[in-house]
Amino acid sequence: MSWKEDYRARLVSAEDAIRQIHDGDTVVTSFGCGEPMALERVLCEHYRDYKDVQITNMLILGETPWIREEVKGHFSYHSFFASASNRAAIADGTADFTTCHFYEIPAVLRDVVKPRVSIVSVSPPDENGYVSLGTNVDYIESTLEYCEVKIAQVNKFMPRTHGKAMKHVSQFDYFVPIDEPLPEVPSVPISDVERAIGKNCASLIHDGDCIQLGIGGIPNAICEELKHKKDLGLHSEMVGDGVVDLIRSGVINNAKKQHHQGKGILGFAFGTKKLFDFLDNNPDIEMHPIEYVNYPPFIAENDNMVSVNSCLQIDLQGQVVADTIGLTQFSGVGGQVDFVRGATMSRGGRSVIAMPSTARNNTVSRIVPTITENSAITTTRNDVNFVVTEYGIAQLKGRTMKDRARALIGIAHPDFREMLCRAFAERFGEAAF
Repeated sequence: MSWKEDYRARLVSAEDAIRQIHDGDTVVTSFGCGEPMALERVLCEHYRDYKDVQITNMLILGETPWIREEVKGHFSYHSFFASASNRAAIADGTADFTTCHFYEIPAVLRDVVKPRVSIVSVSPPDENGYVSLGTNVDYIESTLEYCEVKIAQVNKFMPRTHGKAMKHVSQFDYFVPIDEPLPEVPSVPISDVERAIGKNCASLIHDGDCIQLGIGGIPNAICEELKHKKDLGLHSEMVGDGVVDLIRSGVINNAKKQHHQGKGILGFAFGTKKLFDFLDNNPDIEMHPIEYVNYPPFIAENDNMVSVNSCLQIDLQGQVVADTIGLTQFSGVGGQVDFVRGATMSRGGRSVIAMPSTARNNTVSRIVPTITENSAITTTRNDVNFVVTEYGIAQLKGRTMKDRARALIGIAHPDFREMLCRAFAERFGEAAF
């Protein structure tokens, strides 16, 4: 049988595909821009046909239908990364959450969660019978090896990405052709504070470095400041639209990388059509599983690795809180610790925690004497190296407790430095400055 005949034999309607889900099943789906939303909508429409089915994934860009009151007892939701549409549900117990380093999630899914069904989004097959996982390889790629049922939404809008994203049609059980534009994460205007942070971060990145960036105003501001750098490499769990112009202009050319030289390495993409179009059939960018991309020893194999991550709060010891506000799960650990440790292990590497100095319209300092009660520490004080705000750069690695506290006070918002100096004096019995 040719691959075309094999593919046609596996083409089914959405209704026929979801009939393969049984009561009590755990179903894992792609997330973000690769979420198979059309299949999820059909599944939700038929919620009365199911009992005790658990849906698990990560950051959801839109609504989370699995937490609606009417689906209770039919569906439940389990997340590895909270989002705006499900934070309240996680907080009140309607949904559940697992905290985990990103590189460990594939193993946790396989060995602990044990989903029976995997639902993904893919591109249409090429002339050789290969579809592409497109924007999302991350944790979903390995589910194709062990899930009993593998369902793919075939979407012409999904870019054909390279690396481990390419999968033969024989690796799936069912294909459901539904074309619809992918969910997007549009860039927002960069604020003056973010521009200042971006400039400070960019001063820590040198020609020939290999970088990891996230998405949002600060990473986009950093990208703006990197336009005059040379020979940068890219090894990142994710990117947004900000890197596209840097790659097109040759600033990021991956020429000095020790591994995958000439190739940018990603786990998933989180942007708009600009990014999707750039990734489509681009052999210079490879998508790989997150247990590979985010594994700290592998990250460290690139010399001069620079990681940039953000946080919600940091105390005067250097303890970083990035995913909780008290007992409220705000987001998730993601790959912050993976890349902080990988960059630290890299020869010549540097890790950066970048954040605005305040929150809530300058009414709350993000640099605090002690972290908010019940908040979880994401990155320990032992791991933190550079901390950046719009007011400067504090290097904490190797410094005494007094010196690191002084350095953090020095990059705090001026309105809160007096308070922080009082906390310093109370703790150490001497003036901060």
